Amino acid sequence: MSEAICYNLLLVGGSSSNLILAHRLLDLAKLSGLEISIAILEKARQFGGHIVSGAICNPQVICKLFPDFESQGFPTEGRVEVNHLSVLGSEQRWDLPEAVIPQGFRKQGQVILTLSHVIRWLAEQLQEKAKGIPNVTLDLFPGFAAHEILYDGERVIGVRASDSGQIYEDCIFADLTCFGDKGFISKDLIEKFQLRPNPQLWSVGVKEIWQIPGSLQGQVWHTLGYPILDGSFSGGFVYGLKENRLALGLIIGLDSKNPNLNPQQRLQEFKGHPWIQSLLEGGKLLKYGAAVIPEGGYYSLPTRFGVEGSLLLGDALGVLDVGSLAGVDKAMETGYVAAGLVHDGFLKGNLHIQADYQKEVMQSSVGQDLYRSRYFREAFLENSRLLEEYLPKVCSSVDAGHPWLGSLQLGLQDPVRRGRETLRAYTLLTGRVSTSAPAPQGYVAPHAAIQADFVSPTPVSVPQPESLRGYFSRPDAVFFAEPRYHEGNHHILEFSAETCRQCIATYDKLNRPTPCISDCTAEVHHTQEHQGLRSHAMSLENCIQCRTCEIICPQLNLRVNPSYEGSGPDFFGL
Repeated sequence: MSEAICYNLLLVGGSSSNLILAHRLLDLAKLSGLEISIAILEKARQFGGHIVSGAICNPQVICKLFPDFESQGFPTEGRVEVNHLSVLGSEQRWDLPEAVIPQGFRKQGQVILTLSHVIRWLAEQLQEKAKGIPNVTLDLFPGFAAHEILYDGERVIGVRASDSGQIYEDCIFADLTCFGDKGFISKDLIEKFQLRPNPQLWSVGVKEIWQIPGSLQGQVWHTLGYPILDGSFSGGFVYGLKENRLALGLIIGLDSKNPNLNPQQRLQEFKGHPWIQSLLEGGKLLKYGAAVIPEGGYYSLPTRFGVEGSLLLGDALGVLDVGSLAGVDKAMETGYVAAGLVHDGFLKGNLHIQADYQKEVMQSSVGQDLYRSRYFREAFLENSRLLEEYLPKVCSSVDAGHPWLGSLQLGLQDPVRRGRETLRAYTLLTGRVSTSAPAPQGYVAPHAAIQADFVSPTPVSVPQPESLRGYFSRPDAVFFAEPRYHEGNHHILEFSAETCRQCIATYDKLNRPTPCISDCTAEVHHTQEHQGLRSHAMSLENCIQCRTCEIICPQLNLRVNPSYEGSGPDFFGL
C-alpha cells in the first residue's frame, strides 16, 4: 500500500497570494534554518494558465521581495503614464478633469501587469530559489486541483486532488493548508463553518487582448456608462501594453436585477463605441477570457480568516478594494503577512495563528483600505437612481457635447433631493461614515437579486454586429480562450434536472433565456427538447471555468468544480 503524501504546508491555487507567501517563507527559512516541506497545487496545465486580471498594481509588496524587480526580469507592461476616468455616451467620450477623479482611480506610476505572466515568473523563480535552500523541500503540481477538503473533526488536514478511489494516492495531507483560490474549493470551508454572514458580491470580468498597429503603452482608461445603463454596477477598462498590445474589458456586477446580462456580448457592444473602434482599427484579437471577481469588500469578509489547520488568502478571503479597483496588491499583501506567521508558527511548533493573521491583515494597508471603502458598493445599492436614472442622463449629455451643463441641469430639476442624494453618495463612497453606523442593508447574493421580468429603464442603442470592427460572437470568442478538456471531465454539476426544467418554463413564458444561458461567458449552457419537454443541457468542452453560471443560477442548482488533469482554458498572456 502506498504511503500517505504529507507536507508541512499545502498551498491550494497558484495565485499571487500563495506564491508571494511561498517566496517570503523561503526567504525567512533561509535565514532561520527552518526545515519545511511545501506543496503548491495549480489546476491549470501550467502556472498562470487560468489567470485573468486587469491588472494595475501598486508594487509595494513586489518591492519588498524584489527590491530591483524591474531589472530582475519581473514581467511588467510598463508604468501608468496617462490615467483617465471617462464617461461614455453611445457616441462620445468625456474624460473627467484630474481634479475630480477619485483618489483611488489615480493610477499614475503604478505598474501594469499581465498577471498570468507574473504568476508563471513567480513560480519559476520560486523553484530556482528553493534549489539554494537545502532545508526547504518544494514541490509544484500544475494540473492538480483540490476537489475536496479533508477534515479530522473540525481541523483541516489536507485535500483530495485526484479520483482513483485510493485515499493515499488521491489525497495530500498537510499540517497547514492555505487556500488562495477564487472560491472553487474555499467556498466549502466558508459554508461548512458559516464564516460569511453577509453574502459575497460577485462581478464577472470579460477581457480581450488585441495586437494593434501603434503603441498606447502606459495609457490607461477606466470607463463608466455605455453600453450598460440598466442599473447594473459596471465599468470598462482600456490599458495600453508593451509590444503594441491593448487590453480591454468590461466588469459587470452579478448582483443585478437583469437576468440577461450576456457579458461577452456587452463587451462586443463596448468595442462598438466609436472611440474603441478607432483604437482597434488595423488590429487583431489575440486572447479572450473571463473570471469572476469578489467585490463585497469589508462587509463580505469572513468572520474568521481560517479555521484550525487552514488560512484563507487573497480571493478566497475577498480582499479586493472596489473603491480603488485594487485586488492584486491586496492579495499579495495577505500572502506576505501570512508568511511571517506561518514561519514563526512552524519554528515554535504552534500553528494556531488564525487570530494573529486576521489581526495583522486588518491592521495592514489591506484592512485600512477595505475599511475606508466599506460603503462603496452600498452607495449604489441604497440609491438605485444613481445608476438607473442619473448616469444615463449624464451619458446623454456627453453625447450632446455638454456634460457639465447636463449634470447641472440634472441637479436643478430637483435641487433639494438631488443635493441630499449627492451628499449621501459622496459620504458613502469616500468612507466618511460614523464608526457607529450600521452594516449595509443592501447586500443580496447575486442569484437573489435577479428579477425574471426585469425591463431596463434606459434602452441603449447599439450598432449592428455586422457593422463593427472586431466583433466576435460568443461561439467564435471561445476559440480565443482555447479550452481543452480530457474525456470525462464532468466539472459542472446539475443537482436537479427538474429544477432546471421549471426555471426554463419560467423564462419561456417571458420569452427570454435563463440566466445560465444568457450570462455564460462561453457557449456552454443551452436547452434541448424531447417529446415536447424542454430541459437544460451543457457543452462542457466550451467551458472557460469562470463560475458565473453557478453564482447567478436562480435556484443555486449548478456547481462549477475545478477540472481534472489541467483541463480548461489557456489564459496565459491574458
